[in-house]
Amino acid sequence: MKTAYSDKELIKLVPGFTSNFIVINDISIHYVHGGKGDPIILIPGYPETWWAYHHVMPILAESNQVFVVEIRGMGSSDKPENGYDKKNIAKDIYKLVKHLGLDSVFIAGHDIGAHVAFSFACNYPQATSKLILLDTPHPDPSMYQLPMLPVLGGTYLYPWWLAFNQVKELPERLLEGRMSIVISWLFDNLLINKDSISQFDKSVYSEAYDNKDAIRCSNAWYQAFPQDIKDYASYSKLEMPVLAIGASGYDLLLHSLPEITSNLTLKKIENCGHFILAEKPIETAELIKAFLLTI
Repeated sequence: MKTAYSDKELIKLVPGFTSNFIVINDISIHYVHGGKGDPIILIPGYPETWWAYHHVMPILAESNQVFVVEIRGMGSSDKPENGYDKKNIAKDIYKLVKHLGLDSVFIAGHDIGAHVAFSFACNYPQATSKLILLDTPHPDPSMYQLPMLPVLGGTYLYPWWLAFNQVKELPERLLEGRMSIVISWLFDNLLINKDSISQFDKSVYSEAYDNKDAIRCSNAWYQAFPQDIKDYASYSKLEMPVLAIGASGYDLLLHSLPEITSNLTLKKIENCGHFILAEKPIETAELIKAFLLTI
């Protein structure tokens, strides 16, 4: 039943957390909240929702106040026509942080959420105590060099969806009512332990993305890459402590982050694909907790 995948039902599966809405920057943003202590903002990526953190949230809530935020266009947050560059989405997060009465936060993101977390740290360093990037760096000029065709005889999984999602209107016409096909393909091909994402999890995400507005908005995150890359060129080196946790994306983090950070800790999770929150949640959470405790 569809109701099983609603926020109202899902939040019951994560004791100690509540589902909340707030209007900031002229849109309604959905977030879940629980725990006590210093605040940490967690931002999911594509093709997921706040549910991506459901294994990690209770572990971090043992010592921190946890906010998992669905960015504009994601899950139960509003889906406006524009504003999907990561600098503007970071502004959404900043306004949320100020509305919550928080002066400074830890902030973490995975995939598209890592882009937003990085942009937040660059644009609001005074509000960023520490930054955590999960398997994904911010878009930079090297993204233009990514191979878009399979290499003959190679094992490289070319990211065709980065190009496909650049196309306007066609994806939502093709995929409305069929996003479960794409979502299943991504998890099947970007996980090592394919059982780490259950059919229930896939249904949660398919329910969230399987309509024209959701497809349009999630693609808009990708269509903003040229602007994101332009904004990246204007950012100063980050001075706050930065933790990058990589699995399949480790080499990208290693290539991208040393030049843009002054205080970097880089950790690799072995035998793990891109979706580290699902595949290695305890190891990921423990690395985050240890990093937050360091001075």
